[in-house]
Amino acid sequence: MTTALLRTADELHARVRNGLRAVVMTMGALHEGHATLIRTAREIAGAEGEVVVTVFVNPLQFGKGEDLDRYPRTLDADLKIAEEAGADAVFAPSVDEVYPGGEPQVRISAGPMGGRLEGATRPGHFDGMLTVVAKLLHLTRPDVALFGQKDAQQLALIRRMARDLNFGVEIVGVPTVREEDGLALSSRNRYLSPQERRTALALSGALFAGRDRHAAQEALRARAREVPATRARAEALSAIGESRAAADAHAVAKSVPGGPAGVRAAARLVLDEAARLQPPLALDYLALVDPSDFTEVGEDFTGEAVLAVAARVGTTRLIDNIPLIFGAAP
Repeated sequence: MTTALLRTADELHARVRNGLRAVVMTMGALHEGHATLIRTAREIAGAEGEVVVTVFVNPLQFGKGEDLDRYPRTLDADLKIAEEAGADAVFAPSVDEVYPGGEPQVRISAGPMGGRLEGATRPGHFDGMLTVVAKLLHLTRPDVALFGQKDAQQLALIRRMARDLNFGVEIVGVPTVREEDGLALSSRNRYLSPQERRTALALSGALFAGRDRHAAQEALRARAREVPATRARAEALSAIGESRAAADAHAVAKSVPGGPAGVRAAARLVLDEAARLQPPLALDYLALVDPSDFTEVGEDFTGEAVLAVAARVGTTRLIDNIPLIFGAAP
């Protein structure tokens, strides 16, 4: 397969379409995470369909003092990765092609969800992101658009935009790809020195600690439900690693499913330790949120949640998250 490099929407629109068109939107500097998105798009589109990868560093979603100028631009390497992963075309428009009249006066507003977490840290970021996603959806005219779950708030907002504004496109989320040490793949990882990378592992480490605490709590509750007698229940809970004081059967039976407070505490412990490293981790936020609106979940929450973290190590800002399910069926 030879992947076509297209610079204008007219070139893209002139292509003959057969079957589904699946689009993967990127800002370039492609890595294995992007390649996974492209391979998934290839599976969805099938042999008769078409996979288009967009490469566009969107100036609207970079705030003052952020890394627009130093954001890596590696189009030749991107084209090779896209081709190897199965893309039919790479659409790499100029800023003038996407914004022919300069910065648009009419933009998409991310609404209340866009002001939380990432939006609170980076004001205007999600308005700029949604504006360019809307424009690229119109320019590429896909049947399906794929986005990584690593940017969970971004994915949630794109899904909300597509639903609220009646975009005729299916939005597909693809699980986060991680390096062998657990660090979520990101184009910004290349900025990290070896020492900074060691500190940065606290992001995924905190998420895994929260996940493991959640799994232990669910195991305790499952064991408690299985053993009817109070004494036997306490003994069974103690046998899987909890102290007898924490294994009181009545307390476990009455506790809230999943224990959001315990999940947050386990994750916070890892992040607090990383703040004492050299170089230190500077936490922006740790949040356990409802993915429908990115508000913090309460102790009585049931359903899918997202445990999310953002922090700076040196001059590099990183984000990560994992999904969790609270309130397993009895």
